[in-house]
Order: sequence, then C-alpha cells, then structure tokens
Amino acid sequence: MASEGGLGAPIRHQIDWTNPDFFDEKKLDAELRRVFDICHGCRRCFNLCDSFPRLFDLIDASDTGELDSVASADFKPVVDACTLCDMCFMTKCPYVPPHEFNLDFPHLMLRYRAVEQKKGAVGFAQRQLTETDRNGKIASAMAPIANWASATGNGMTRPALESLAGVDRRAELPRFHGKTFTARAKASKPEVNAEAPAFGRKAILFATCFVNYSNPTVGEAARAILAHNGVETEVGYPGCCGMPQLEHGDLARVADNARRTAAYFGPWIDKGYDVVALTPSCALMLKFEWPLIVPKDDPAHESVVTLSKATRDISEYIVAIADKEGLAPGLKPLDGGVTLHLACHARAQNLGPKAAEMLRRIPEADVSVIERCSGHGGSWGIQNCNFDTALKVGRPVARRALEEGKAYVASECPLAAKHVVQGMKMLDAAAVKVERSSHPVEIFARAYGLLPETPENA
Repeated sequence: MASEGGLGAPIRHQIDWTNPDFFDEKKLDAELRRVFDICHGCRRCFNLCDSFPRLFDLIDASDTGELDSVASADFKPVVDACTLCDMCFMTKCPYVPPHEFNLDFPHLMLRYRAVEQKKGAVGFAQRQLTETDRNGKIASAMAPIANWASATGNGMTRPALESLAGVDRRAELPRFHGKTFTARAKASKPEVNAEAPAFGRKAILFATCFVNYSNPTVGEAARAILAHNGVETEVGYPGCCGMPQLEHGDLARVADNARRTAAYFGPWIDKGYDVVALTPSCALMLKFEWPLIVPKDDPAHESVVTLSKATRDISEYIVAIADKEGLAPGLKPLDGGVTLHLACHARAQNLGPKAAEMLRRIPEADVSVIERCSGHGGSWGIQNCNFDTALKVGRPVARRALEEGKAYVASECPLAAKHVVQGMKMLDAAAVKVERSSHPVEIFARAYGLLPETPENA
C-alpha cells in the first residue's frame, strides 16, 4: 500500500477511452464525486488554478457544506476552469497513483470533456479555433492581412472575432509568417561544425504548429545552435500533435495524430535520429500522453512508445549535449538578464528546469526563474469567458516579472510567454522593459551570435 507523501514518482494509467464505461455519465459522476470529496478534504491545490477555488466555493456555499448537497450540473464550471496544465498531479497532490486513492484530476477533467465532445457539446467556433494546421496555412498565405486583422488594437476586426468566435478582443494572438519554418528549412541548411565535441549526433526537429506558422525564428535558432554543436539536423512536420483537440476531449482525433506522427518519425528513429520537439506541450504529448491514449492492443502502440522514448524537449537536448560531450565554444555574456517562466508542460515532463540549466551555461548569466502557471492554457486562455481568469491566475507571474526588470522575458511555451508580457503591460506598461517575449533557445542562440538582431526577432 502506498503511503501519503511517499517519495515514489507519480504513475499515470492508460486512458481507457475505448471502453464504453468511460463515457457512462453515471459512472463519470460517481468518479467526479469520489475525487471532488477527496479534494474538498485536502485543499492543497487551492492556489494552483481556478478549478479548485470554484470547487471549494461550490461546496462551502451548499446547504450542508459538503459535496452531498452540490448538484452534479454545477460541476461544469470546475471542469471548464481546468487548463490541463498537470501541475496538481505533478507538484501538489499527495493522492496520485501509486497511492490507493488513485487520483488523477487532470485526466478526470479530460474524461468529462470527452463525454461532452461525444455528445456534441463542444461549440463550432471552439472547434474551429483548434484547427491549427488549417488556420496556419490560410493565415500564412495572407500573413500581413491576418496579422492586421488579429492585432489587439484593431477596433474593426477584433470585436467581430469576439462576437463570432468568442476570442476576447484584449487577448494577444499569435502572429503568422508568410514563410513557414519547414519552408525555410528546405531553402537552407546550416553547416555542421565538425570540430564540435558532439559532432556525429543526428536529430530531426518536430516543427510543431506554433513554430512552423507563428514563430519560425525559434526553429531557426534551435537548428543553428545544434549545427554549431555538431548536430546534423532535419526538420519534419507531419501535422499538429493534437494538444488543441485534447483540450476538448477528442481522444479519437488525438490517437489518429499519434499514429500518423509515429509512422512518420519511425524511419528517422531507425536511422539513428533523435526526435526533438520545439515546444513543451508537443513534447509532453509525444513523450507521455500519446502512449496513454493509443490503446495497448492497437498495432500502432509499439511505434508510439518507440517515438516516446526517442523524443527530447529542445532545452533538454541541448543540456544533454552540454553534460555529455560539452558545448562548442562561442557563448558570450548578454546584458540585462533573463526572467524565465518555467512552462507547466515542461515541468510536467518531470525532467527538471532544463531551460534554466541551458541559459545558465551563458557566461555571467543572470537568470531568475518563476515556477508558477502563466494562466494561459492554450486556446482556453484567449476565450472571452476565460480571459479574465487567465489574467488572474497569471498575475503573480506578471507581477514577479515586472519586479525582476530583466532585459528578457522568456518561456519555452510561446503562448505563455506572450501572455506574461501582456499581463506585465496591463499591470504597468511604463515599467515594462521588453517589447516581446522570447523562447530560451532564441536567447541562447543570441549569446552564440547565431541570431542577428532583426525586426522579426529583436
């Protein structure tokens, strides 16, 4: 029997979504009540996100002050506030498996959303927002118009977008580039430094939808760093990892993405290539979520597990090179310091603060780390029903970043980084020293002199 507060690593079980019982609403309600009652008696997660305050307020305001007098119909706001950041599971909850209580709050919220999705309760506009590949292709083809229309100061288009799609007019949205990362990768390939200690390594970069369409500079920076350190790189993008669909509980769609992507990367793995994901949410999907979603009796499960074992987060990969072979010379100090937000989906990978370890390899590095949720939560945080909550949850991060006053504000999650800077400007625009957020690999590439100061990445 596991003991409360034990030192064993959390264990996650297969998501049994192919079992009809998974979608049985009475059994779901029974499990919600079992878990919520445990949470009510514990309350360690009260300050992580808005789900838990909503749950506890709901119980405290009930007739008995206990869960038995709370109607099941009132659970939905609790579920809706969950961003699937996994921080309750990874950092707070003493009752996760292998504890006998077997509590996995995020995956229970996922089950609730899967039931909603199967019932057709996910709105049309919400589904369209998560079609990242389609949206990215269209927006990249007309990038100047798309960026004009999505700018927060556009009083003509943003109110219309809010009315039609529920996207809060105040929310900063990703910009798009006419030339995607995959297109840039085909056009040019960095020369591999044969003198680097890590020469001989081979990696294929999973471009990810965000880097491919909205921030190709992150991919170019990663590729330049790896080439300078002797790593031969290729770039692959078979499609979105499915995290946006996971947020809505579309597990069948996610499983299809996993099968397709595993089949794509399988031959590269067979040729000795490591798979390196450029954003932590995508790395989390490949490494941890997919093996739990694709059933063990599925013919693709083995290839999904093989991909999981071969995948590394970009910061994790660079630190591994530094620790094992040593970094190529050339890093120079950067003025002004870095405030680094540790993305929740990087923390959920349970690999340590690799982005901070990487940045501290820069000579005279001045790195301040913030380990708290930004509040963004992917497509969740830009919706007008959630944006104020996203700002509230992220306010401690924004306030801390303001107090640090560093020259750079960075996060491995590009959406979180953008959200933090927006939160800083809302608190005190005059005190904000940065115009835009950065990805840690952009900062590292700049320290190597591999990322020139241009209007795009300055």
